[in-house]
Amino acid sequence: MPETRIVSIEDESDMIELIRLILVRRGYIVVSANGGREGLRVVAAIKPDLVLLDLMMPDMDGWEVYARLKDNDATKSIPVIIVTARAQYKERLIAIHETGVDDYIIKPFGPAQLVEMVERILTREA
Repeated sequence: MPETRIVSIEDESDMIELIRLILVRRGYIVVSANGGREGLRVVAAIKPDLVLLDLMMPDMDGWEVYARLKDNDATKSIPVIIVTARAQYKERLIAIHETGVDDYIIKPFGPAQLVEMVERILTREA
């Protein structure tokens, strides 16, 4: 896991800080982006190993960010975990099976749940 970089695209400062604290303690480098537009710029600049993506952001919907990441040859292979307060089981199934996101975690979540999901996706990608 040396120098594993994760970009967290989120518009809530408390959630940005929570995700950063949880993952930095596990040795990950976490770069936060406030909102979708900034998130796209950050991902393009640093080419992270994983993206954590909120769906509900005021400047750009998370699904639009996801589509732009997957439409770009430079970023399409980066795994994405959706991080959202939308808790409908049907939406989670659609996200994973129809859009191709790598996983979907519902807020609020526990630190162990986030770490387990991140590590599973990163080891699968290695």
